[in-house]
Amino acid sequence: MAADPIRIVVLEGDETGQELLEASLAVLDPGVIGLPVELVRFDLSLGNRRRTRNEVCTEAAAAMRETGLGLKAATVTPEGADDVGSPNRLIREGIDGSVIVRTGRRIPGVTPIAGIHHPITVCRMAVGDAYGAEQWRERSDGDELAFRTERISRRVCRAVAEHAFRLAAGPGAPPARVYGGPKWTVSPVYEGMLKEEMDAAADRHPGVPYEPVLIDATYAGLVSGAANAPLVIPTLNRDGDLLSDLVMPMFGSIAGAESILLSLDEDLRPAVAMAEAPHGTAPALTGKDIANPMAMILACAAVLHYAGDRGREGAEAASAALYEATLGAAGDGIRTPDLGGDASTSAVCAEVVRRLRDRR
Repeated sequence: MAADPIRIVVLEGDETGQELLEASLAVLDPGVIGLPVELVRFDLSLGNRRRTRNEVCTEAAAAMRETGLGLKAATVTPEGADDVGSPNRLIREGIDGSVIVRTGRRIPGVTPIAGIHHPITVCRMAVGDAYGAEQWRERSDGDELAFRTERISRRVCRAVAEHAFRLAAGPGAPPARVYGGPKWTVSPVYEGMLKEEMDAAADRHPGVPYEPVLIDATYAGLVSGAANAPLVIPTLNRDGDLLSDLVMPMFGSIAGAESILLSLDEDLRPAVAMAEAPHGTAPALTGKDIANPMAMILACAAVLHYAGDRGREGAEAASAALYEATLGAAGDGIRTPDLGGDASTSAVCAEVVRRLRDRR
């Protein structure tokens, strides 16, 4: 009896984001990876979000809650309070996403900054903190004061901390080091909540090396030698947003990093995983066949990993093969111009497909 297909919800996007998605989906062809795959598509282009008044985002989130797996292209967020807003926010809310994971890694053939060799994973809150905070201004004694009311929850702090330790614990040997943390000395009530959950997670995972340091020391450590082994860094929402923008370019390009939005169940296991490339829609590259598809291909590999995490036989091996084929192609010089090569988008994807076929 044939196995049921791996159902992946595909969220189509805009401009170069959509082009990279379409090119990268070749690596998920059942004839390429040797697994049955069914793609359930939703058009999240700006035009369709406007036409449906964002109903397509609601439908896509519902489908991901059913399948547990999603793959998203970059989309345009328009300016203007009366427009459709950010689809990313709607998707996060729709699947109850609480954790975002981004991993910077060495790209073969690309020189990293400061001799960075080991992967660095930022595990951050997906909701709360500075984002969505109530803001206002008041006049006082001839001056103008600005206020912001932020909030975080212990549930999300626990999710970030626990997932960080689980990421560090496996499958590598020895485990990665959980490193960093918020500014808990200055903000023991607010930021200290995440530190409390980090400490509690450390107690639950005594085999994982744990080095909590303040967020400013985390930045300093990353550029002065702390990344002498694989790291996982749990963070608040805004800290993680900023830290990701430092970590990924440290490897010479953001192309080697996928971004994963997770919704966790009551046991803090992934219930929904949606992967995407961390870059934008790059309108200047639309139609030129030169944009780098690596991050989008790695997002495909991440989706297969989470399919394996959900018990799908063969998916984890297919994910590992896809990571290896993607990075191996870069190492052998099959790279787009942004990485110093002369290959087109389609040529990179074709090479990754060829390598996957050759492994079977």
